[in-house]
Amino acid sequence: MLATIESVLILENAEKIAEMINQSEIAAYYRLCLDKLKNNEETQKKIRGFIEMKEKYEEVQRFGQYHPDYKKVMREIREVKRKMDLDEHVAEFRKAENDLQGLLDEVSVIIGRAVSDNIKVPTGNPFFDSLSNCSSGGCGSGGSCGCSV
Repeated sequence: MLATIESVLILENAEKIAEMINQSEIAAYYRLCLDKLKNNEETQKKIRGFIEMKEKYEEVQRFGQYHPDYKKVMREIREVKRKMDLDEHVAEFRKAENDLQGLLDEVSVIIGRAVSDNIKVPTGNPFFDSLSNCSSGGCGSGGSCGCSV
């Protein structure tokens, strides 16, 4: 593909948008939360505990309720996950992650609308999916959702 002036300008604008997102308060807060998450020993201990328990859970799932430790592992995985989810750094990181994803979804919809109102932008967010004219959330369905492909 030969680079035309138009395609070069599009790439330059895309890089500008990416840089603006990178420099946004939302992205900075995300990086701060990620740093807190990675550098807090207590939080990392909870995450490692969850990962270890998840491996036991996957082993038990292979046999289902017939595994001798099924009930014990099922109870323990819920307890460990709850401890991890209630950790302030994990909760703060997840909120920051959702905020950044929301910004990216919003930018995607704006760019799609700039091209055409018929562009389908699968965001995974029902609010933005309703803006993209697809009733099933993004139109990977080949038109079976009823939208025009």
